[in-house]
Amino acid sequence: MKKNQLEIACFNYESAIIAQENGADRIELCENMQLGGTTPNYVLAVRVREKLSIKMHVIIRPRGGDFLYTDEEIIEMKQDLKQFKKLGVDGFVFGILNEDGSINIKKNQELVSLAQPLSCTFHRAFDVVKNVEQSLEDVIDCGFKTILTSGQELNVEEGVFNLQKIQKLANNRIEIMPGGGLRSSNIKLLQEQLEPTFYHSSAITDDTESANPEEVKEIRNFL
Repeated sequence: MKKNQLEIACFNYESAIIAQENGADRIELCENMQLGGTTPNYVLAVRVREKLSIKMHVIIRPRGGDFLYTDEEIIEMKQDLKQFKKLGVDGFVFGILNEDGSINIKKNQELVSLAQPLSCTFHRAFDVVKNVEQSLEDVIDCGFKTILTSGQELNVEEGVFNLQKIQKLANNRIEIMPGGGLRSSNIKLLQEQLEPTFYHSSAITDDTESANPEEVKEIRNFL
């Protein structure tokens, strides 16, 4: 039977260690929390990979802002992905849109193909797509294994019923991972409404960019 699991978004080395020591199943390594997470420094990724025994996904996002990328930025994303792949990471997190708010199928497929056989997560670019049902089908067709989403709201608490709908539409063809403001204070609410899944949290409870060990433990306890 499927069980709930926990992914911690880590913006530094310390958070990755905290995540592992307090029961996370996986981390998403990134930097620049204030930009919503961007591609991490390669040296940071090397250090984290050496220390972790749990799974490690890496975000491929060259900058903050929108999810429309130039040809040069796509080349950069591909180069980063190839470099991180050599490190023995377990998966990648990215998402590319078209100007009309639809999924850029061609460019996403190119990156998914480059990442094989590693799994790919379509990140919170999904929260700004125009047509959720069509976008869900497109993301599945691109070969992604997971969608990270707040349910198109500011946070998972406000998006819980949309998450429920998206999960039903997905019908086990792709994992719908709730993320965005997920904390121990609201995870019970989500669990009551959703099928077992991966949950995504930074577990940050103060003004730093580091996970709080107690918060990771608390979220883990609810799962």
